Amino acid sequence: MGIAKIEELHKQIIEKARYLGACAAGIADVEALKQSPSHLIYPHTGGYKSFLNDDVPGDGGEVLWPQYAQSAIVVAVEHPEDKPELDWWYAGRKGGTPGNQMLMNIIASITEWLRREKGCTAQGLPYYIAQGGILLKDAAVMAGLGCIGKNNMLVTPDYGPRVRLRAAFVNIKLPATKPLDFDPCCDCHMPCRTVCPQKAFQKKVSIANPLNLKMLPARNGGYSRSLCMDQMIIDRENAVVEADENRDDRLRVAKCCRLCETSCPVGKK
Repeated sequence: MGIAKIEELHKQIIEKARYLGACAAGIADVEALKQSPSHLIYPHTGGYKSFLNDDVPGDGGEVLWPQYAQSAIVVAVEHPEDKPELDWWYAGRKGGTPGNQMLMNIIASITEWLRREKGCTAQGLPYYIAQGGILLKDAAVMAGLGCIGKNNMLVTPDYGPRVRLRAAFVNIKLPATKPLDFDPCCDCHMPCRTVCPQKAFQKKVSIANPLNLKMLPARNGGYSRSLCMDQMIIDRENAVVEADENRDDRLRVAKCCRLCETSCPVGKK
């Protein structure tokens, strides 16, 4: 495939994602993504497990990179503050949350289109590393969607941290979307760091950093993942049983904390 056709395919993929409902989309080079901070440090963390989904085992800290993968397509959907139900975890529902189901449908449509009409090898990625996923925040930064903020989340120009992400691999080396020259946290009074019910941002965490990476969690290491996980455990324990509009039965619903997200002033209309 010639350079002009590859550049045109890049454009078509972004347009396709937006047409299907993504609020943003971009493309990262897989070889460059392997060298991103989170992917470099992840094998040294011992992995993690899901606190909401019993079907996902803890992983050993290894990211799988298929040999065919040349580019990573990253898509985002907006998660407005006034639609918290998009991130409610429904036990037993495919995809867990309505927002994740939206993302899965977008990715499935894009990869099917790439396979059927473009003759590409393309595969949507699971959310969890243990099942073959990638670290989506770093992928989104390298795909030009935003930056990592002091709330340890992806922060986008138009929506702040109020987005959800999924990705797919494709076997063509597409032009990578240029990372943004964007950092809204420099002069921010950082409400995200004081609103956490577990005070996850008020504890300076000393982490093993064998690679001497400069980009520590929440920029300066001032973020405790374990405390954040404590809140997820509480949210799971406080799950309520509600009717599922897409099914005939009732499911347990965990309504996860989003205070670090919703307190961020970036992207608020």
